[in-house]
Amino acid sequence: MAPNARFLWKTPPSPSISIGNLAMGGRGKTPVVAYIARLLVEAGERPAILSRGYGRRVAEDGVVIVSDGVDIRADLDRAGDEPLLLARSVPGAVVLVCDQRAIARALAAAVLDVTVHLFDDGFQHRAATRDVDIVLVSAADLADRRVPFGRLREPVSALRRAHALVVDGQAGDDEVRRARAAGLPAAAPVFSLHRALGEPQPLEPERPWPAARAPVVAIAGIAGPERFTRALEAAGWTVARTLAFGDHHRYGARDLAQIARAVADTGAVAALTTAKDAVRLMPLRPLPVPVAFVPLHVAIEPADAFRVWLFDRLNEARA
Repeated sequence: MAPNARFLWKTPPSPSISIGNLAMGGRGKTPVVAYIARLLVEAGERPAILSRGYGRRVAEDGVVIVSDGVDIRADLDRAGDEPLLLARSVPGAVVLVCDQRAIARALAAAVLDVTVHLFDDGFQHRAATRDVDIVLVSAADLADRRVPFGRLREPVSALRRAHALVVDGQAGDDEVRRARAAGLPAAAPVFSLHRALGEPQPLEPERPWPAARAPVVAIAGIAGPERFTRALEAAGWTVARTLAFGDHHRYGARDLAQIARAVADTGAVAALTTAKDAVRLMPLRPLPVPVAFVPLHVAIEPADAFRVWLFDRLNEARA
């Protein structure tokens, strides 16, 4: 450990942004982290995405450099699926994995010339200081309760710590009213998260891909796999069957056989999956059937207002 590492933990030299949520399971944190990281890269910043690397097979001591901002330097086992996905999808961003994210932040600042730190899933990580706390919620979260009586990690009143709220879908008057009543500060703006599916990206580009949107099998090893099916159907796909796996599921030969049987039994022409699942399926190529991932594109709206607010907060932190 460097002699000044403990000092760096207490006085981070660069602003820190946390992207988190209240609920158990996914609320779109990973694509939102990627979205914000791209905004930072486009503005000339050098962001570091700091993750715990949940689900990785090899839990090493210290910090794993998944990407140094130029090259990817760790595989799926060492990185975990979400950090590896972020490293591939945001060129120019440093991606680090460590159980102690304060250590990763110190390394990023001292060695990798990082200018902004992004805590992936950091709202409950209160030991680390941060300058911006962005919280993602669904409308249902604002009326929910903590586990085991509901699906929240902590009560809605925790929003008093938030600097901004991002509502999945349109943030209407009811959502704003509930959030303010729960304690969201009056100075904290409320934004909306817009989602859209992109065109399929085959995992084996050299393999012929069906031109028409014929029936497909949906493969989802994420929190709330039914959301992926609904999104595909809303985008015009006919989902013949959904194969749901646990979040961060590590695919194997048996799973590939199950996917192949589902395609054959339903008469589907191919299988569609998420970008996060694709990271875990790619090491198993060649695949028994054509498989493509459907990228999820997100935007925080109104986009101009969010960008101005974010960089104003960073400027204040640096003042």
